[in-house]
Amino acid sequence: MTGREAGDARVTRRTLVALGALALVALLIQLAGITRYGYFRDELYYLASTDHLDWGYVEHPPLSIAVLALVRALLGDSLLALRIVPALLGSALVVLTGWMAVTLGGGTFAAALAATAAVFAPNYLGTCHYYSMNAIDLILWTLAVLALIRTLGSTSLRPWLWLGLAMGFGLLNKISMLWFGGGLFAAMVLTGHRGRLATPGPWLAAAIAALLFLPHVIWQVRHGFPTLEFMHNATARKMVAVPIGHFVTDQLLSMGPANAPLWIAGLVFGLATDVAGRGRLLSLIYMAVFVLLAAGGRSRASYLSVAYPMLFAMGAIAVERLAAPAGRAWLKPAAIAFVALLGAPLVPFGVPLLPVETFIRYQAALGVAPRTEEHLRLAALPQQYADMFGWDEIVALVARAYERLTPEERAHCRVFGQNYGEAGAVDVLGRRYGLPHAMSGHNSYWLWGPGDWDGSVLIIIGGGRADNAGFFESIEIVGQTRAPYAMPYENGLDVSIARGLKAPIRAVWPQLKHYI
Repeated sequence: MTGREAGDARVTRRTLVALGALALVALLIQLAGITRYGYFRDELYYLASTDHLDWGYVEHPPLSIAVLALVRALLGDSLLALRIVPALLGSALVVLTGWMAVTLGGGTFAAALAATAAVFAPNYLGTCHYYSMNAIDLILWTLAVLALIRTLGSTSLRPWLWLGLAMGFGLLNKISMLWFGGGLFAAMVLTGHRGRLATPGPWLAAAIAALLFLPHVIWQVRHGFPTLEFMHNATARKMVAVPIGHFVTDQLLSMGPANAPLWIAGLVFGLATDVAGRGRLLSLIYMAVFVLLAAGGRSRASYLSVAYPMLFAMGAIAVERLAAPAGRAWLKPAAIAFVALLGAPLVPFGVPLLPVETFIRYQAALGVAPRTEEHLRLAALPQQYADMFGWDEIVALVARAYERLTPEERAHCRVFGQNYGEAGAVDVLGRRYGLPHAMSGHNSYWLWGPGDWDGSVLIIIGGGRADNAGFFESIEIVGQTRAPYAMPYENGLDVSIARGLKAPIRAVWPQLKHYI
């Protein structure tokens, strides 16, 4: 082994140790708050979806539900079992971000700085705290970028095959992987890589991705393209307008103010120096997706979070090169300390490390007000935390209503939730009370239908006496929920026993459809 090879081996070992340590930090942060609050609204819906395995759901493709079904079969559906998966994915993201810096020509320091940014990015902390398709999306986008980097340094078709697989599974997880494909095509056209479009590689990758995505496309056709209807309704009625200035500001906040100098440096560095012959392409992919989302006028800041690992990697290489001349070595520990020390105070906004009352005081002390990107009213907690409260109270009151029923009524009873969170809470948390399955007109619950319910007795969560009385012969209000930390529209809900549906359920069901 030559001296240079031995040095490279030492660097590789140091890099792996550094990335392993940072991945452990990310995991420990998640474990510290993993069960402090309750189930997140979408987790309840996802768990309910595992009882309806299919090639698609109203809001998303099937991969995240299939993975969750496997997790549930192996580990159960406790909060710990559910959330260890995104926590581990978050640790993997830290490693992949650092390794991307190495792949682009960086050393151990660049890998460590890029990975540190991934550890403390508020969006990544929050995304990897609870189970959803978004944590999987982060990994698949990053794997796609790593595969793309390999394709640009090789004449073999094999890296293109891996790129196609990453994009195909990405599409099976979240349709937004199309943004990556569109951004890649635009970036290739605008750079010297356009000649590769005349080679088989890009088209092989596209064909593999399309083939993997085809079953979901067929599902969409068979069900009347529910995702398009959902997206239209969400854009028109749910999402708030986001001016371009706010969209830019939200990028700085969601990825962490301490990380902003790093990813901005990465964007500029990639454009200016074409890092390893790939930087300009990666920067243009980011810019293309940014323009696409900003032009929509209602995109959430988090939609772009998947594109930041490559900017972290290139920014870290830029800092590493800046610190290379004699007398600048101090820049390396200073850069890592800057990202970590300024990022640490924001950790409680991504992972619930603090008891709820302590967190409320903490955010007030920092001058942070709860925010939402939807047409919703907030109380003391930001939406991602408020959606972890109220479910136990709802289910307990439903159980009290169920106890009032006669044995014959129980045999014919179902529960109706106004949204998938309420219905999912009954289906998941209601098992401890022996509650019947829930139904709802919201999103995939509407597709799953009312089953063989005969219309005789129904426990209704929310809805209001006047609205419910229009459908039933009698309404008996059992009580009202009390959950001050929940989203305001999930607090103070009437739970009612309704008897005697006035029309056949098959005639009523189409009126209840609610895709949003």
